[in-house]
Amino acid sequence: MDTAVVQGLLIPFAGTSLGAACALFMKKQMNPLLQRALTGFAAGVMVAASVWSLLIPALEQAASLGNWSFAPAALGFWLGILFLLFLDRAIPHLHMNSDEAEGPKSQFQRTTMLVLAVTIHNIPEGMAVGVVYAGYRAGNVGIGAMAALALSIGIAIQNFPEGAIISMPLCAEGMSKPKAVFYGVLSGAVEPVAGAVTIYASALLVPVMPYLLSFAAGAMLYVVVEELIPEMSEGAHSNLGTILFALGFTLMMALDVALG
Repeated sequence: MDTAVVQGLLIPFAGTSLGAACALFMKKQMNPLLQRALTGFAAGVMVAASVWSLLIPALEQAASLGNWSFAPAALGFWLGILFLLFLDRAIPHLHMNSDEAEGPKSQFQRTTMLVLAVTIHNIPEGMAVGVVYAGYRAGNVGIGAMAALALSIGIAIQNFPEGAIISMPLCAEGMSKPKAVFYGVLSGAVEPVAGAVTIYASALLVPVMPYLLSFAAGAMLYVVVEELIPEMSEGAHSNLGTILFALGFTLMMALDVALG
């Protein structure tokens, strides 16, 4: 795996780690309004990345199918949705601002289930970066180095507030700041791992690259609709989350077009 690919996989992880480190310098509890704003921003980045970096390239690569060029993207998209639905049901976890755990019953502590919720969230992001870099390495699917870097940077930008969103509530649950930062960083470590696994798997599956790209898009959009949009819309002044959603969407769109 060449240096550019390794760096691309680690950039999103760095974003999560830096965001988690914010807990060392901020109050234990994040302002709810700020949390909704940051969640909205992250959701906007993920939606734009799903469209410009994943679904559009998937459609372009299947253009030879003519009127059926949508089929690989549609099938891959639904497989991604169903994969995240499976993880949602199979892994015990707890979303922010919720008192009711999801998934099978377990004896896990509340803080552990909070971390697991973010870890599930990060898996499709790592897969998205991995499949785009797999396309870049293949060299014959129309994905260039700058397009792959644009997605990596975009995911890192939205991972920064996410790192803070996970580590600071852990502090509010009574966890020490260094330990909360550690768990925030740990939740992001799944991204380069998922990315590397996807790259190695994709080396054997280049002909189905459109399916893999849209699979990652479906998984990411599942997270947005199931988790991020409800969180950004909670309580009063939910319009702030909407405005930051639009900002995140615009930023990721601009990154992909300018660098891609």
